[in-house]
Amino acid sequence: MSTDQLSVTFAALADPTRRAILAHLALGEASVTELAQPFEMSLPAISKHLKVLERAGLIARGREAQWRPCRLEAQALKEAADWIEQYRQFWEQNLDRLDEYLQQLQAEDNKRDREP
Repeated sequence: MSTDQLSVTFAALADPTRRAILAHLALGEASVTELAQPFEMSLPAISKHLKVLERAGLIARGREAQWRPCRLEAQALKEAADWIEQYRQFWEQNLDRLDEYLQQLQAEDNKRDREP
């Protein structure tokens, strides 16, 4: 995934309304009206959020007669998660080293406390 696509993905995910829409779509396809129900905003405002998500490749919209179902496209999320995973491993390794160091300091303190 290119850095530009990652930027688009993370920008789309930065908004809590869009994250809530994605959470709803994780349960299955939904119409714009269904997606708008939990929010106090107009359908055009929801449609703008959907366009951002669609441009980021996070959702796709179909067409079935008059119904335009939206569905989650997980690939962009997977690519963002893979990118984040690299940094999770980095921090886990650093925290493991810190834990080892703290255990070493604690052992030294315990040793000094037992000495006369």
